[in-house]
Amino acid sequence: MQIGELALVAGVSAQTIRFYERRGLLPTPERETNGYRQYDGATASRLRFIRASQTAGLTLTDISSVITLREAGEMPCEHVTNLLAAKLDDVRARQRELALLETELKNALDAARQLDPADCTASTVCQIIASPRQ
Repeated sequence: MQIGELALVAGVSAQTIRFYERRGLLPTPERETNGYRQYDGATASRLRFIRASQTAGLTLTDISSVITLREAGEMPCEHVTNLLAAKLDDVRARQRELALLETELKNALDAARQLDPADCTASTVCQIIASPRQ
């Protein structure tokens, strides 16, 4: 199949396919005599793997490392498990950061409701967002 058909089958753009090729995530395709790239079903499968990996939060570097292991004949399961565990740790840390931010925003909004706009001066820019104490 040609790149347009592959793009349709895989649900990505032709530009994305070319980008993945440049990054080494997809094998270099065979070329027809007219110069068109010719892809097989394995490339469509690889594209679906890449998209699913991205949905799971893996970076292209992570995905490349998994593909490299597989191409070397190794089972990448333990490596993938470690990548996903690290990603879950990152998500949980980000959730804690967001919970703190939520509290700060609620406190700022509560304080804003009690402020009088007439008390705001040009030197403070906005009294709702206080400058850090020095």
